[in-house]
Amino acid sequence: MSFGDEHGYGGDPGRTSGRADDGFGGTGQTRTRLPDGRSGDMYGGPRRPARSSRSLITVVGVVVLLIAAIAFANRGGGGGGASDGGKGGAAGPGADPTAATGVEPVTGKNGEIPSGFARNEQGAASAAANYAVALGSDGMFRQDTRHGIVDTVYTPEAADKLKGPQDAAYSPAFLRKLGLDADGNPPEGSTFVTRTVPVGTKVERLSGDTAKASVWYMGLIGMSGPDSTNPVRTTWKTWTFDLRWLSNEWKVTADSQKDGPAPVPGDVAASTADEISKAVEQFGGFTYAR
Repeated sequence: MSFGDEHGYGGDPGRTSGRADDGFGGTGQTRTRLPDGRSGDMYGGPRRPARSSRSLITVVGVVVLLIAAIAFANRGGGGGGASDGGKGGAAGPGADPTAATGVEPVTGKNGEIPSGFARNEQGAASAAANYAVALGSDGMFRQDTRHGIVDTVYTPEAADKLKGPQDAAYSPAFLRKLGLDADGNPPEGSTFVTRTVPVGTKVERLSGDTAKASVWYMGLIGMSGPDSTNPVRTTWKTWTFDLRWLSNEWKVTADSQKDGPAPVPGDVAASTADEISKAVEQFGGFTYAR
């Protein structure tokens, strides 16, 4: 993402209910499977994030979170706020095993988004991780693909509330701040990078047809190109999803994000824009399952 400042990945149908907990109890291990036919040479480490203004960080949270998008466009502050206090309702499970567990990753797909998650704790965690990846993709910056993603991930009621306000938020003026044209495309010779990379998951509540799952992730966002003024940066956030079992699938009814936990930046030298662009083209995304 060029995040022209960074844009956040978060969803919020008509103001999401429930914020992520301040205490991230579990250290959910996530098992990943690369899609077939993906290959490429490894490149140096990710660009070391530079200190940026709060508005820049807020931009990285704009993908789905309408409030963050508006705040960034208006240069407003963002993030934080009071948490809902406990451990997400009923006491959630303890720390997850450190080794990969559960069944193989799902094989079904609804468009480009995995589907067929189990109606259990593992399925809810996997659904949340994969939905975070979809909502943090560059497809969110183009109206047609954005509508498809939202219709797939959210319940019909939540999707209907989201699409209109999101279309207004992703205005040509806002996209221009990120270095994109009115259709969400980067300049010729540049690569718009926006990815959500889950680090772990935690199911905070599972009761009947509803669940609450959090995804701790690293985000990549920025414009990689010779003339870019917004290099690809990293951001760390926790994305919490309220899920409902609907039509044999987990669907999002509401979601929220908060900053962190964030590790100390590493000492790996930043890669060149060309290396980043090639890496994005050569290395595909993952299907996440536990």
